[in-house]
Order: sequence, then structure tokens, then C-alpha cells
Amino acid sequence: MYGTIMRAKIKQGQQDAFRRYAQQQGGPDAASGWVSSEFAVEDKDPNRIIGIIRFKDKESYVKNANAPRTNDSYNQMLKFFEAPPEWIDVNYVAYQGEPLKEYMTAGATPTS
Repeated sequence: MYGTIMRAKIKQGQQDAFRRYAQQQGGPDAASGWVSSEFAVEDKDPNRIIGIIRFKDKESYVKNANAPRTNDSYNQMLKFFEAPPEWIDVNYVAYQGEPLKEYMTAGATPTS
């Protein structure tokens, strides 16, 4: 599994608008390799948001990142933020919690 972690500061008063925007983007699409997305706000700064977006594999992630629709969505998302977000691309190596489907763990190296 592959993904990216986003961290950004939302403009004052834009939290609810951003939540509505994120919900309007739809949900995961197995055909595209998009597995899940989640957003959370930090306790110490409720205007700081973290997003975790997961894909089946790096190929699916790159294909999505290069899609014109993704660029349009990104430009719309920037309107809610004080500055461009920080992005951290990640390759999953271990997972604890609910069992994952086989394709999500292909190539993973358990840490314990």
C-alpha cells in the first residue's frame, strides 16, 4: 500500500467549508486504486489539518496525482489553506488494526 500525508493550516473560519468540500469529493474508488482518505484536526491547533490518503500501490498514486481532475481539486483545496500544504509520501511497511485485503499488504515487511 502507498499513500501521502498532508498537513496544512486552514484559513480562519474555513473549517466547515473545507469539510463540506472534502465530503463532496466522493469516496474511495477501487478501480482507481484509491483505498481511503481521512482528515483530522490537531488538538493543539484546531486550524491545523492532517490528511492521510491511501492507494493500493505507488502506480495508482502516481496515476491519480497526474490526473487533470486531481490538479483541479488541488487548486480548489488551496483556497481553504493559508499556504500550500506539506506532503509526505509514504510506503506502508506494517499495519495494526482491522485486517487489510491481500493487495494492501503485498510487499509489506512486518515490524514484529
